[in-house]
Amino acid sequence: METRKVLSSLCYFSIFFAGFLFPLIVYFATGDEFTKRHAKKSLLSHLIPLIPTALMIFTILNDIFTMPDRISAITIISMVVLLLTWGIVVIWNIFKGVKILISE
Repeated sequence: METRKVLSSLCYFSIFFAGFLFPLIVYFATGDEFTKRHAKKSLLSHLIPLIPTALMIFTILNDIFTMPDRISAITIISMVVLLLTWGIVVIWNIFKGVKILISE
């Protein structure tokens, strides 16, 4: 198995063990364009859930300070969006990592 395929797929699988740190290191450490391209794509896909996470933190803090005795619909919606986003990103990264490993 080629090293560039393994490194590229590990960039996608790193969502389980190193987050965005591993693809960032691979992006700057490698000279291979194939690996660099996949490191960049996986890094972007790892950063996508940060937007709904920030939204959820903001809505939870807003609820705590404005209505400490109940949870608003916005907070529940942001939690659902965050869970869906994380689920889609994890499935996408698994799919891409496996696709690279089995490609010719």
